[in-house]
Amino acid sequence: MPDEQGTPDEAAATGPGGHGPDGHGAHDPAGHDPHVGHDHDDEHDARTHGSAPLTGVDPAPLHALVDELAQVLHAYVGTAVGVRAEFGASEADEDPRVLALEQRVGSLNARLYDLLHERLGLHPDLTGMAWDDGEDDEDGGPVAGDVETFHLGFVVGPPPADRTYDSALDLVDAGGAEIAERLAQAGFAVSEWGTARGGPVAFGDDDDEDEDDER
Repeated sequence: MPDEQGTPDEAAATGPGGHGPDGHGAHDPAGHDPHVGHDHDDEHDARTHGSAPLTGVDPAPLHALVDELAQVLHAYVGTAVGVRAEFGASEADEDPRVLALEQRVGSLNARLYDLLHERLGLHPDLTGMAWDDGEDDEDGGPVAGDVETFHLGFVVGPPPADRTYDSALDLVDAGGAEIAERLAQAGFAVSEWGTARGGPVAFGDDDDEDEDDER
């Protein structure tokens, strides 16, 4: 294997994963998946979660955690490339070295969510996936008032020993692509679609509507 795969200690390290049981996407039906079992409502305080601007926050710990996450992502890419050079796609997708690093990425995503929540009172959605090819804007597609959003949800139990929750996310993602294609074949203009764990993907218009509701 190439050196980029990381050390055995790196590959063996595990944690609650964004691509593993407790992470990726930071969404559950009540909020964000890395925090299942975390009662953040009890952790709120007036300063970080209040309506007043928050000043004097030291960003150094946040940057340090992002740097650590970036290093693990680079290790993941190197490992994935090396494993794929040895095995086929299906085998590489379930290789223990790949899965271990996916769990590390998920664990760091959860830590980053917690730290942003603790220091800034934010509920960041940093790991959801959405694709927008921009073709509708160029081709005169539907405007915001002409579109509607639809969501399909699943409650999935613990994965088998040789898989992670990321495997379930891959299946949901593949199903989303098929549904988008079938909608297009039926004559609907699908301007955006996305996949996320724990809750529906927040599209641009949804964010605007949520802000209006909060007011």
